[in-house]
This record gives sequence, structure tokens and C-alpha cells, in this order.
Amino acid sequence: MLKVSNLTKEFKAGDGSTITAVNDVSFAVSDGVFASIIGKSGSGKSTLLSLLGALDRPTSGNIEVADKNIEKINGRELDDYRCHEIGFVFQNYQLIPNLTARENVCLAMEFAGVDRPTRIARAEELLDQVGIKGARQLSRPGKLSGGEQQRVAIARALANKPNLILADEPTGNLDDTTGKMIFDLLHQLSRKENATVVAVTHDLDIAGRTDMSFRISDGKLVETTRSRKK
Repeated sequence: MLKVSNLTKEFKAGDGSTITAVNDVSFAVSDGVFASIIGKSGSGKSTLLSLLGALDRPTSGNIEVADKNIEKINGRELDDYRCHEIGFVFQNYQLIPNLTARENVCLAMEFAGVDRPTRIARAEELLDQVGIKGARQLSRPGKLSGGEQQRVAIARALANKPNLILADEPTGNLDDTTGKMIFDLLHQLSRKENATVVAVTHDLDIAGRTDMSFRISDGKLVETTRSRKK
């Protein structure tokens, strides 16, 4: 469960004025639900995602993930939170080029202290789930298509069984057909892994396929839409 309460993030501009990138935003997303955040460039959606991922601190407000208030943790506990509770999926994949697909997924678990046999078994299972099978799991990113690389990135994000998966324009470098496949895959995995998924996207058609959609404008949450699909 993700719960955001009265979240605000302010920055100081070069002229000394205050810019409010996120302005008193509140919402909740249950486990197993896939939500999207939409908004124009500069609307605050990427700043909001950074706050959810504990990559930045809010000026005020609270963020709770699995009943843990992340604004009250620091140091090693915060590092452990990022490692175990959150999975990131980036637009540019962010795979290690000299590692195989399987090794990229294993690396996330190595940082978490998982033993080698368990790492390999979990990585192979996840890559199978996302459609990277057999010898493709031993291919390096440069030998994989963009869609395949994003699938590996999704498997890596799921490696440590996080409660919250954050995706920053995960289909931005993909063609429309592959992009829709990636979003459908995230949707399926959110249910299978019972994880909350929050994705930033500029594609209104794709956003309409998620369980919930939040529209951000000038840092404010201006609209919440819930899917009518069963």
C-alpha cells in the first residue's frame, strides 16, 4: 500500500524566488494496483516520482509504503529501504552493458545479500516471466532489442520482491506496439507479485489502460481516474 499525504516539494530559484514543484499532493494506491501519473513537461510528475523513490526529500508531507513512513528513516535504513522495498524501471533501461541479462538481474539481489544459488534461480524465473528465455538470458544488453532490454529492466526491478515499483517513462524509447506490450506486462506483474506500480507516462492511451491515473498540473493533483474495467 502506498499512501501519500499533503506532499510538497519546494526549490529555490536562482533569483531567490520559491518554486513549488509538488504542491500538497495526497493519494493512495493499494497493493497489486497499477497507477499512472500524467502531466505536461514541468508539471512536477518526475519530481513526485523521485520523492516516492526516496531519491529526494519533500519539504513537507508524508509518504508511507507498506505502513513505513519513509520520511522518518535515514542512513543505512534508507539504503535498505531503497534496496528491498522499491524497484525502479528507467526509460533508458540502465542495464550494465558488460553483464548478461541474467547477471543484471542477479546484481540487484547481490546488493541485497541474497546467496548465489537463490539469485540465479530467482533471476531465471523472473526473466522467464517477462519473456526472456533460454540462451537470451545469457545475452548482453547490446545483443537485445529495446523491448527485450526493458523486459530485463523490469525483471531486475522485481528481483528483491519490492512493495513499490516506480517506472519513469518506461516506454519512451519504444515503438507504440512494444510500449503497449511493456505496460501490459507491468500490469500483469503487479497482480502476480502483489506490488504497487506507479508509472510516469506522457501517453494518454497507455495511461488509460492502468487501474488508476493521476493527472498533475503545476505541481497539483488535478484529476484522479479509475479504470472501469473488471
